[in-house]
Amino acid sequence: MSPFGRAFADGDQLSVAGAVVTLKIHRRARRVSLRLDRARGEIVATAPSARRLGEAAAFARERAVWIAERIAELPQASPIQPGMTLQVFGETVRLEAGTGRARWLAASENYPARITAMGEGEGYARAVMLVLKRRALEVLTERTAHYAARLGAPMPRVAVADAKGRWGSCRAGRLGQPGSIRYSWRLALAPYAVADYVAAHECAHLLELNHGPRFWAHVKALVGEARPHREWLRAEGARLHAFGRP
Repeated sequence: MSPFGRAFADGDQLSVAGAVVTLKIHRRARRVSLRLDRARGEIVATAPSARRLGEAAAFARERAVWIAERIAELPQASPIQPGMTLQVFGETVRLEAGTGRARWLAASENYPARITAMGEGEGYARAVMLVLKRRALEVLTERTAHYAARLGAPMPRVAVADAKGRWGSCRAGRLGQPGSIRYSWRLALAPYAVADYVAAHECAHLLELNHGPRFWAHVKALVGEARPHREWLRAEGARLHAFGRP
C-alpha cells in the first residue's frame, strides 16, 4: 500500500475540483508533475514510476485550485443549432434547418455554403457533424492523393475519426498492400492551410516512419515551414475538440 493511500495503476483516473485527473507513468520523468491536456479537457498527473502514482494523486488533490483555474480556461462548447456560422476549411458555412437527409450545399453567387439538417438539439447536432465528417473525408482524401502522388508513394486508404490525441496517424503498407492514414475529422474546422499541412505531414510518413531530418525535408518540400501550422494547432486545438461536445 502506498503511503499516500490506495495503490494506483497507470491510466487510473480520479476527480479533483470537478475535473478528470489521469495518472500516467513516464519513466524519464524526474519528479511528480501536473499538466493540462487541452485536447482531452483533463489533467494529467505524471509520476516516474508506479510506486509514486499515489504521490501524484496526492499532489493533484493539493493543487485543486490550480486545476480548477486551468479547466476554467478551456473553451466552452456552443450548442450546434440553426443560424450558427462555422468556418469549414476556412470557408464560411451557415447552419440551417431543413428536411430530409442532412447535406452540404456549396456556395453560390447569392448564398454562402450551407449545411441543412432536420431535427433539434442533439439530433440536429449529430446530423451536422455527420456532414462535417463527410466533408473532411472528401477534402482530406483529395489532399492525400495530391501529396502521395508528389512523393511517388502509392495512394493509402484514408479514413476520419474523432481522435483526441492526434490530428493524423499513418501506417505503412506491407506485402504490397497500400498504407493507411487516419485523420481527425475536426481538421475540417481548421484553416485550409493547416489541414493541408497535416495531410502533407502524414503522407511524408509513407516514406519515413519517423520524425528525422529526411522526414522534415519531405514536409518542407511539400508545404514549406511547418512551424506556423503546428503552432496554430497547439493554440486552437482545444477549441476544435470542444466543438459539439456536451
